[in-house]
Amino acid sequence: MQEYNLTPEEEERYVEAQFRDLLDGYLASNHRKKVDIIERAFRFAKEAHKGVRRRSGEPYILHPIAVAKIASQEIGLGSTSICAALLHDVVEDTEYRVEDIEQHFGRKIARIVEGLTKISGGIFGDKASAQAENFRKLLLTMSEDIRVVLIKMADRLHNMRTLGSMAPNKQYKIAGETLYIYAPLAHRLGLFAIKTELEDLSFKYEHPAEYDRISGLIRQSEAGREMVYNDFASPILKRLDAMGLSYEAKARLKSVYSIWRKMDTKHIPFEEVYDLYAMRIIFDTPEGVSEKEMCYRIYVALTDLYRPHPERTRDWIANPKANGYQALHVTLMGPDGNWIEVQIRSRRMDEIAEKGFAAHWKYKIGEHEEESELNVWLKTIKDILDDPTPSAIDFLDTLKLNLFATEIVVFTPKGELLTLPAGATVLDVAFSLHSELGMHCIAGKVNHKLVPLSQKLNSGDQVEVLTSQSQKPKEEWMNFLMSAKAKTRLRKELRKVQQPYIEKGKEIFDDFLVQNDIILNNSVMTKILGTYHVQSREELFLKLGNGEISIDDYLNVNTSRGARSLVSRLFRLGFGGDKKADRARKLLAAADVPERESGKAKINTKETYVLKFNEKERNFSFADCCRPIPGDEVMGFINDDGEVEVHALTCPRAQVLKASFGPRIVATRLDKVAGHFLANIRIEGIDRHGILQELTGMISTALNIDIRRLNIEAEKEVFNCDLGVLVSDTLAVEELCKRVLKIQGVRKADRVR
Repeated sequence: MQEYNLTPEEEERYVEAQFRDLLDGYLASNHRKKVDIIERAFRFAKEAHKGVRRRSGEPYILHPIAVAKIASQEIGLGSTSICAALLHDVVEDTEYRVEDIEQHFGRKIARIVEGLTKISGGIFGDKASAQAENFRKLLLTMSEDIRVVLIKMADRLHNMRTLGSMAPNKQYKIAGETLYIYAPLAHRLGLFAIKTELEDLSFKYEHPAEYDRISGLIRQSEAGREMVYNDFASPILKRLDAMGLSYEAKARLKSVYSIWRKMDTKHIPFEEVYDLYAMRIIFDTPEGVSEKEMCYRIYVALTDLYRPHPERTRDWIANPKANGYQALHVTLMGPDGNWIEVQIRSRRMDEIAEKGFAAHWKYKIGEHEEESELNVWLKTIKDILDDPTPSAIDFLDTLKLNLFATEIVVFTPKGELLTLPAGATVLDVAFSLHSELGMHCIAGKVNHKLVPLSQKLNSGDQVEVLTSQSQKPKEEWMNFLMSAKAKTRLRKELRKVQQPYIEKGKEIFDDFLVQNDIILNNSVMTKILGTYHVQSREELFLKLGNGEISIDDYLNVNTSRGARSLVSRLFRLGFGGDKKADRARKLLAAADVPERESGKAKINTKETYVLKFNEKERNFSFADCCRPIPGDEVMGFINDDGEVEVHALTCPRAQVLKASFGPRIVATRLDKVAGHFLANIRIEGIDRHGILQELTGMISTALNIDIRRLNIEAEKEVFNCDLGVLVSDTLAVEELCKRVLKIQGVRKADRVR
């Protein structure tokens, strides 16, 4: 981060220049010119934030200017949103109230500022329940005025661009919640450019070494890539010119994060990512020709030149995505033998693809359709909000499912079109049509063939739902439902059935507290839930009510050593007289981060935690969910026992923890590690006699590595082998894979997680 060092006069000139840049961008747009109110909002915000500085040392007013600039120039919003962006922190950070904003700037701007103030401090607070509440507020304000969430996206983007000035643990937390919720939200709103930048910035702070490595590889391969693109594009450009089109053609490079995701999920090196770029054709629609017709004309011209992939043509014009995206995608065989995707869009489609719903306001034609599409989504969001589930993580997961799902389109027997997340089943269709159909669904007919209700669907399927009045909803249905709407409705119905048991369990729990004179607060409750491995109070009461668990077990301390110390501490504080009760309340209410066992120092999350693992000292444990080993990029999480649990940064559970328990995240650094750790290796190749003997001999004898698990399967000429080996670090894994690849017949050897 560059040191900020300007004199007061230079600073004043710099602030004014930044505001002038914002105004110039606004004046160049198609919006009605309301410069006066923007000028007044800037002066008001500048005065309100006078003397306040950001962590980087810059005057605070530069942040609202930057947010307004993103809202105006990158999202395409008008004067109302620019004013709200300039004023978005005034009510939260200064003595001014919403009423003052309304008095000076009118009700519309005041309502947006109020909406932004309600969800201040990011979507996520310090505690899981607070996060869910903040997120509910965000979505409720969103249904009143979509501009609230669009300005919030601009605010988050600027915070991500200036994340370098934050402490490492804050960087992990903010990058984690950005990737977990904000990027999917940008995707769902159709803000493609912002979604891509948020993903790349999150990746940069979570995996700095990988980010630099992939960026370097992209730069190195630029010349060769350009040559291949020019060979491919040249005949296309000639054909488009011959058609007399006014157009723009460009190569769109895959983002660093997308490249890394492909390498990570498919276990391939950078050199094997063949779809590094796509070609994009953006045309101005000629008079007298519809956009749709022009797209198809271009498609025909392209397929005359190159062979199209039969299964990779995507028509998003006839069936737009739920976020409003429209385009015609075709994948063609390039002159070098690799497939290249071409995206065909009109100028209007391109602007909507980049700026999402914000761009719809600019184009009045078809506005009703697009707004109804947005309303359909907001209706689904309200369905989720109506579900009073107490589990914050469950709430966020349900919502994320709805935000970032790849979509399929299916049809009812009457020809009604339904958009559902990929992987949706017959039961999802039943719930999307009506809750009652979902509750009584017994099976379905897909393309006139009888199938179970768990049958996964493909785009274009015709689906008929079969019901029976004797059918009752079952908990295991949750395992194969994919849509947020269906999960929410099933959860509601199950709660009705479970309510008597929940009430009985609550009675047992309350009696237990009264009989033992135990003081209960959120901190104690969180630890009790952790002891029983349940997600919510309702789940605890349900298990107590149906006799699955006994609350007396809690006193018997039939749990881990960490939980024993916790129980004794809680109950020692929780019994008896008023003074002790007060002390218990104070101590437990203050516990943001769990304390470690007595005699051990509390972990300072602001400092980098040094990991030690040797014969004398062991101050952390590796998480079972992702099994990282020394050399992996990792982060620390302080668990309920106050111990540091180390997760790989790529671990899905780590994503949830960063987004949900920010104050418990700690940056880590390895010091001394002496030990062996389990790593899983996948080997693929051409089968031949004796290859297993060579493999095991190479690993256990030549490399002196212990094999803990081996599973090999051969089908015809090809074999797959899954190995579990004990290694010291990632270097040992790399060496093992390198040596195994030298064995005749082995085609692939990679570590899998």
